[in-house]
Amino acid sequence: MAVAQSHTSLHDRHVALGARMGAFAGWDMPLLYDSARDEHLAVRRATGIFDVSHMGQLEVAGAGARDALQGLLTNDVTAIGPGQGQYTLLCQDDGGVIDDLIVYALADRFLLVVNASNIAACRERLEDRLPAGVEVADRSPEVAMLALQGPGWAEALRPLAATPLAFSLDYFEIGEDVIAGVPCLIARTGYTGEPGVELMCPWDAAPAVWDALQDVEAAPAPAGLVARDTLRIEMGYPLYGQELSRGRTPIEAGLRWACDLAGGGFAGADVMRRQTEEGTPERLAIFRLTEPGIPRGGQDVLAGGAPVGRVTSGTLSPVLDTGIGMAYVPSALAGPDNDLVIDVRGKHKAARTARRPLVDTSPKE
Repeated sequence: MAVAQSHTSLHDRHVALGARMGAFAGWDMPLLYDSARDEHLAVRRATGIFDVSHMGQLEVAGAGARDALQGLLTNDVTAIGPGQGQYTLLCQDDGGVIDDLIVYALADRFLLVVNASNIAACRERLEDRLPAGVEVADRSPEVAMLALQGPGWAEALRPLAATPLAFSLDYFEIGEDVIAGVPCLIARTGYTGEPGVELMCPWDAAPAVWDALQDVEAAPAPAGLVARDTLRIEMGYPLYGQELSRGRTPIEAGLRWACDLAGGGFAGADVMRRQTEEGTPERLAIFRLTEPGIPRGGQDVLAGGAPVGRVTSGTLSPVLDTGIGMAYVPSALAGPDNDLVIDVRGKHKAARTARRPLVDTSPKE
């Protein structure tokens, strides 16, 4: 029996555009509209818009909320003030990743934007560890989110913004404005490696924002989850369920930079400090094929003729026109410029590890 999937408030818009829909984390989401390659390149060269309303929105408030989150999240929450955000992770006591997320400090509360598949797990972890007087509220059913991404994002948004606020935000800053008559939280963040914003608005108002963006002269191209995936693989951004899991720590995933190990007393910090000092058997590597082929998740990685790991994510890069991917391999092989072999459907394809990102772009510009 088919499992019922939830719909975002933009579902009818996606269907009307002829999107190929598919199940993702319990949601019926647009995978692509026409050509995932064209959608990918639209984001890299101009502007694309993604419906990411399936993402979770958890609010933490109350006296002591900052200190409580400091003991749960890997990054230094004390470093962000109102109007600022931070990439961070929520971990088990053994350092395994429950979720990677963005925490925003708002005027009177903290907003955690979490992965759709981990909303319940994050809420449960917070409720279990937050002290009396600090409460978590799940706003996910009330909030829709659109990701406007690409070098032309400001040109697309400017005709609809009530004030210049969005265009003065620095990377990982957040503020409030009215877009196409709809009150929105606007965050200078994204998951594509390109500059852009994420617009958070009331659930039922998202269609009005979407329609208004489609009517401007510099209208963004609707983009689906396939392009979102190929964009993040080019950047080497990890995805929960593929590169991140309860069986891996942030150190193994190359996310040491998002862990305040010097002062942090968060869950799993002792394990991560030990891993930093002693090393880990495996680390996440990013690679590109040096001959034609398309790597896919689950394929074997070989070195010296022997299996040494498996691909976690793989695709054909629309920008590089080359097979690329990520894989956990022995730590000695995880750095750049190491030769590997990927078993692509029984054919051995030469590959070489590289530095992140694989494409020359930045979300900060």
